[in-house]
Amino acid sequence: MTDPTRLSPSLCGLVLLAAMLIAAGPANAADVRVNLGTLAPRGSSFHQALQLMAEEWRAAPGGGVRLVIYPDGAQGGEADMVRLMRVGTLQAALITAVGLSEIVPEVVALQSIPMLYRSLDELEHVTATLWPELSRRFAEKGFIVLFWSDAGWVHYFAKEPLRTPPDLQRARIFVWAGDTEQVALMRNAGYHPVPLETADIIQSLSTGQITALTVPPIFALVGQFERRAPHMTALNWAPIVGACVIRKDAWERLAPETRARLQQAAETAGRHIRAHNRRESEQAIARMQSNGLTVHRPTPEQEAEWLRTVEALYPQIRGGMVPAPMFDEVQRVLAEYRTRRQ
Repeated sequence: MTDPTRLSPSLCGLVLLAAMLIAAGPANAADVRVNLGTLAPRGSSFHQALQLMAEEWRAAPGGGVRLVIYPDGAQGGEADMVRLMRVGTLQAALITAVGLSEIVPEVVALQSIPMLYRSLDELEHVTATLWPELSRRFAEKGFIVLFWSDAGWVHYFAKEPLRTPPDLQRARIFVWAGDTEQVALMRNAGYHPVPLETADIIQSLSTGQITALTVPPIFALVGQFERRAPHMTALNWAPIVGACVIRKDAWERLAPETRARLQQAAETAGRHIRAHNRRESEQAIARMQSNGLTVHRPTPEQEAEWLRTVEALYPQIRGGMVPAPMFDEVQRVLAEYRTRRQ
């Protein structure tokens, strides 16, 4: 992994050239190439939406903008992609709250509170309510949010059935590399987290370094995780929330009429993802079942046990994994929504 404080001479030259172009003022759209990285699997609804967005960007006023997409984690993990955006190798990324939190830590409140949401409608309401403020914070850090979306629920996939919390305590659980707060919380609670990059999941499942992980079903299908972790717990553990962001300096180099067309295309891509990924998730589960995946559906008593277990961890999540003010704000918005829906 490249240390951004020790750039090669060629990369220094690229950074210097980018600085000169920025200083020169607005550029013609035809002069602009935007490199976008993502973990989204090639051919998934995420990737398809980005491809459609790229076609619209190419047709934007001023000659169009060339959007080059790097799917499948080709540019590394999400923390790597944020670093690459900061040095200018990438100008944009479609990443989850894990990567987004490298820029604005508060965004993890949407994703990192297990079993908080009873439905994806609740998630959409909370996200729509908080996103304007979060977008402002991204702008302050030098990034523009083009659209937000979600990948539905993540579920536990494991080598052995995970029916109750004690089953999980016996597992070696994948967590995102660099998420030190989650590692500390899980260890304090008696679990066994193993921080890794996503590229290491397959090998680590094969060797037994990890025996369980939470991922969206489409990622499990593409990675063929079910062949090494053939048991899925049908518990809506947490949503995967993400956004497409672009460097503010790259964005502001474009003429206003070009930005308007690009923003419109980006918002269409976000709607496309939300419309397709939930159906895609169910299809992925069915496909994996045909490959030998066993789906374990908790009884009401088991689900209540899971909820009691995770709610007991909320005081540690608040102020630990999730900044306390945003943890409280998510709870407030959700409580108001539930009251109105009664």
